[in-house]
Amino acid sequence: MAARVGRRQLLARWCHRLGALPLLQRVRPSAHGELRVLAYHRVLESQDPQGFSFDPELISASADDFRQQMRHLKTAFVPMRFDEVLDLVERGKPLPEGAALVTFDDGYDDNYRIAFPILRELGMSAMFFVSTGHIDSGRPYAYDWLVHMLCSAPAGARVQVPELDVDWTVEDDLAGRRRQAADLLYRLKLLDDDGQAALVARLETAWGIPRDAGHPDCKPMTWDQLREMQRGGMEIGSHGVHHRMLAKLPLERMVAEVQGSKDTLERELGVPVQVISYPVGGPDAFNHDTVEAVRAAGFRLACSYVAGIGRLGPRTQFSLPRLPVERHMDMPWFKAMMAMPELFTYASRLRTG
Repeated sequence: MAARVGRRQLLARWCHRLGALPLLQRVRPSAHGELRVLAYHRVLESQDPQGFSFDPELISASADDFRQQMRHLKTAFVPMRFDEVLDLVERGKPLPEGAALVTFDDGYDDNYRIAFPILRELGMSAMFFVSTGHIDSGRPYAYDWLVHMLCSAPAGARVQVPELDVDWTVEDDLAGRRRQAADLLYRLKLLDDDGQAALVARLETAWGIPRDAGHPDCKPMTWDQLREMQRGGMEIGSHGVHHRMLAKLPLERMVAEVQGSKDTLERELGVPVQVISYPVGGPDAFNHDTVEAVRAAGFRLACSYVAGIGRLGPRTQFSLPRLPVERHMDMPWFKAMMAMPELFTYASRLRTG
């Protein structure tokens, strides 16, 4: 973990030691409609589980760290629900200073097992964006399975993907395999959706690691769990049907992902679904056509995974930025990011071909 300490984290630690963070938060000019939207994926008991064969960078926090983060949010900010934010916007009322939302992407079952009890214990709510096709099937997500296959492939296996200029021998150690998986995952997302699906399927067959077999370390939630969470004060939103990068899909299939997810959620949960989070969510994951499809489907807000602080308005209504929380973020860094997001949040990564 020490090797991952960077400039933001070091600066945050110094600001924390000097007691400067409350002052930074007070002197920082705020804007009308400003909204901090925290973005999580997974919360596990440990941020570095032994032998974990899936993407460790999707572990946003350990259970203990998440509890501390939520306590700070509750003490120093104004945690809200999306329906409360939308109600204020509809009535032309300003958001309270320090307004903040908590969101989770993808719908992993640890959201139910670990994050939900902590939120309920603290009397807080969060929005869980889920991919309905995976809730239906129980299958792991394709990107997760790609990482799992590389981490689990036989010793000496070859990764040959000519279209991505990849011809590798799988590393012997888990750390090396994780580095290769991160590289391959980055390159994979440069392809269109058909190319991405074909590559994952090809490796499943070549290595005999079928996704249908599933894995206990990477399961989506069930509908019963989502209904329980909703009754417990959580909000549920759309993350598409099959966790596709929407901008990489042909128009008709993209519209089906957007509308289909909304229809399924409303049928299964019995309430209007007003918010969507774009799968992957970077600048290459949604575009004008995506926004128009989201608007036409009846969504009222959409979250991206572009790092930044949100200011509600016509320009950001369907591309709300968020503040990613990742496993190497200690409490001084988390507090600094919340106090001055422009300085301490992660920078968004733009894929280029």
